[in-house]
Amino acid sequence: MVKLNQLSWLKSACNIFAKQLAEDTMPHAQLLGIEQGYGAELLLEHLSSLALCNKPINGEACNFCHSCQLTAAGTHPDLHIIKPDGQQIKVDQIRHLCRALANTSQQGGKRIAVIYECEKMNVAAANALLKTLEEPGRDTLLFLQTSSPSLLMATISSRCQEIAVHLPSKDELNVWLQQNSQVSGDMTWAMPIVGGPLNLIESATSGYYQTLLSYRKDWSQSLMEGHLCTSFLDIDEKEIVDILDVLYLVLRQFVLQNKYADPLLQANIIKLASEVMTIRQRLSLMSNVNATGLCQQIILKYRHLTNH
Repeated sequence: MVKLNQLSWLKSACNIFAKQLAEDTMPHAQLLGIEQGYGAELLLEHLSSLALCNKPINGEACNFCHSCQLTAAGTHPDLHIIKPDGQQIKVDQIRHLCRALANTSQQGGKRIAVIYECEKMNVAAANALLKTLEEPGRDTLLFLQTSSPSLLMATISSRCQEIAVHLPSKDELNVWLQQNSQVSGDMTWAMPIVGGPLNLIESATSGYYQTLLSYRKDWSQSLMEGHLCTSFLDIDEKEIVDILDVLYLVLRQFVLQNKYADPLLQANIIKLASEVMTIRQRLSLMSNVNATGLCQQIILKYRHLTNH
């Protein structure tokens, strides 16, 4: 299991928060705009534990005090965790949170709220949070996490201070993955599908990455030969989303590698890749899908464009 101290790109955020805590200069609302797969939950758990600790040592929670024991057990009465209920964070969840934060701290320290995937707050929920963001009360700290900062309402983001995280480059990630997984070769190509290096490590352990790798190999073969390879002749609706995600990345890689000398052909392949993503997004609205037939249609379009 990956630990926070293995994620070098989060170290600076930890140090800055520890300094703010020691100097009592912490902003009351902080926004973390990174995906879970980059360690968002590990970071916020660390910051929450540190802020609640009765006797922090050198910028770290002591892990021994009563508050630390409650936090570790997931029973700290002044730590409130909000996650989406289905596809949304609903207004009742936020109203309940705001009432809890308005009460006196039960442990005599800070009151902390952590809202994961905060961009999923519906309008009513976001509006219900505004007053607490503006007037949180003494010793109240709110952490908001989002994988998609652009989807967050401006009225929310403008009231938070960003937690600065400088994510690693592709090369740095590749080195990190080689050090922390048993998979050889560049795994970063699958990042858009799984959503971050921690998820890549988990997918390699579960076998999911190997499945994606086989889809990539099968698409390359199918596109080259002009017909679906055997493994694609018996796919179902559960697999088709991943299969199309991989196809999009294969076509994108063709373009990035300048596989096609003709600029017009390059443009048409980009257009086909966009069509693949449009189809993939529409799949959630379809009651049933002929997955194999859909893949065959895409192969025919590709062959027509490349005149094979």
